[in-house]
Amino acid sequence: MRVKLQHSALERRYTDYSSETSTLRRFFAKGENGGLELRAMDGGRKVEDERSLIRAPHINTRADAATAAERDSSTAAGNDGSPKFVYLLATFSALGGFLFGYDTGVVSGAMLLLKKELNLSALWQELLVSSTVGAAALAALAGGFLNEALGRRLCILLASFIFSAGGVVLSLAPNKEVLLCGRLIVGLGIGVASMTVPVYIAEVSPPHLRGQLVTINTLFITGGQFIASVVDGAFSYLNHGGWRYMLGLSAVPAVLQFVGFLFLPESPRWLLQKGRSEQARQVLTHIRATDNVNEEYDSIKSIIEEEEKESGGGPVLWRILTCAPARRALIVGCGLQMFQQLSGINTVMYYSATILQMAGVRDDKMAIWLAAATAFTNFLFTLLGVWLVERVGRRKLTLGSIIGTAISLSVLAVGFLLSAQASPPVTFHPRDPSSLNSTCTHYGFCEYCMLDPNCGFCYRENGSTILNSSCDPVDQANTEEAASGRCSNATQGSTGAFWAYNYCPTPYSWIVLLGLILYLAFFAPGMGPMPWTVNSEIYPLWARSTGNACSAGINWICNVLVSLTFLHVAEFLTYYGAFFLYSGLALLGFFFVLGCLPETKGLMLEDIETLFSRRLCTCGAFGGQNVHYVRPRLDLGKLRYGTLEPEERIAYISLQ
Repeated sequence: MRVKLQHSALERRYTDYSSETSTLRRFFAKGENGGLELRAMDGGRKVEDERSLIRAPHINTRADAATAAERDSSTAAGNDGSPKFVYLLATFSALGGFLFGYDTGVVSGAMLLLKKELNLSALWQELLVSSTVGAAALAALAGGFLNEALGRRLCILLASFIFSAGGVVLSLAPNKEVLLCGRLIVGLGIGVASMTVPVYIAEVSPPHLRGQLVTINTLFITGGQFIASVVDGAFSYLNHGGWRYMLGLSAVPAVLQFVGFLFLPESPRWLLQKGRSEQARQVLTHIRATDNVNEEYDSIKSIIEEEEKESGGGPVLWRILTCAPARRALIVGCGLQMFQQLSGINTVMYYSATILQMAGVRDDKMAIWLAAATAFTNFLFTLLGVWLVERVGRRKLTLGSIIGTAISLSVLAVGFLLSAQASPPVTFHPRDPSSLNSTCTHYGFCEYCMLDPNCGFCYRENGSTILNSSCDPVDQANTEEAASGRCSNATQGSTGAFWAYNYCPTPYSWIVLLGLILYLAFFAPGMGPMPWTVNSEIYPLWARSTGNACSAGINWICNVLVSLTFLHVAEFLTYYGAFFLYSGLALLGFFFVLGCLPETKGLMLEDIETLFSRRLCTCGAFGGQNVHYVRPRLDLGKLRYGTLEPEERIAYISLQ
């Protein structure tokens, strides 16, 4: 089949491609009279012929499509070689994700021991937790420059070294000041790793495995959180110094990753960008386990050269903002990371211990082990996401996940609402002189007492009946006991009274527990890993480091924002109001994903930029499936065409 090219720009581009590699990006869309229009992307501008260049023939296109798909799959299998080395690279890279999860998860159990041994005030507890998140946000923003200058491999080595140093400092810390320094050091490692690891895995992976391998990083994050919970439970039985083992063990996988990456290669795409062509070819050959990498190598190289010419000069962030496709990709990437945090994942995980207490768990050690079960549930559902990502695609998985997240947050809110309506009254007013001037004595129900961070609910039980309940001032040094009275440390054991801080005893705890399980089931497969997976794919190479740094920074900033504001939001809106708010934000995120996120499954990284060539709110129009971008097959001698799904108007065309 011969195609007559009308536009001079197209003629010039076809003339230039005399070698086996073609870097012309083609865009096929449904034209008038059933035809297909051939469009060429020239930088940020769209050059297209006014007439239909290719007419869809009235033949049995399904047979042709099946033949073409079979040929493509066999070609891909031949080019990709053995994936064993790619899995090895992904596993060692994802150790950074494991450390990310471990260091953010281990602190909850360690804090139970730390606040007793080091006599930590509430302020110091908040500092030790939030300092890591703040340092991670700064390091993630700086990670873009480091990735561009040093490369992905050296940044991962740097992150693992920082993790190792932080683990040693934490395990040997003689006081809370040194402990704070250790947490800051660990936060720097988390920030660098969080934006580097997904990019490295995406750049070394073949297209048909990329989503699965990048999602493994999030699987390792949840696995790290689960192992952290198990370690917390194991060392909680030590009478003294258990927290040193909890915090210091992070150095072990960090050293393993550091040693492993001394023998692993740099990203071939970064090497090509820096002009180290021969080394890039050798690395790509080694990763693909075959010598037949010329097509992929030449395609990557020519597009990198083209992008470098088109991107212009100046700071990378300015170039992103002035280049329409890159700017749209940045908005989508940052939006996904923002809605991941605004849908309340860290609040739900933080509040999981309280939810378990509402269900009747009062022992610290039992709470730690049940938190481990919660983390394991999160891990299992993330494993489901690894299995689904290359089967249903990023877009469908994200949409299903975020709408399910909104529903489960509503279930959580309903559980808290029913608990508030059934809130037990305050029936006992102690005459302790220290509590007479406290605002806690003014509350008549547990719900209002619970919302005051300076108060807690002290009560006795007779079966399911609440007796002798009072609202008492909390001990500011240890919120697990009252400042005085029946629920203080000195008398709680002998009086048989129970202390509830941040929650009320309720018969509706099973609804809240159901909401927690549903939340993990929906969030973990999609909204957990997909923002990281999509961000590792959607930027052109020249903008990839900076784009991922900006989106990771947004993630950590929103993380801090949600964590710091939750108690204040709950105080003004109540707990059910806060979770209804998060549910509404998740629903808003659903419409954002529906309108703006295109499908990237199966495309080469160099092809994905063209998905953002149209206006932002049409990137994901009609499920992102009314058009399909295909990397041409090099030789212009033969042209095969067909319609993969005629009813969906998906066009397929390949050049051999």
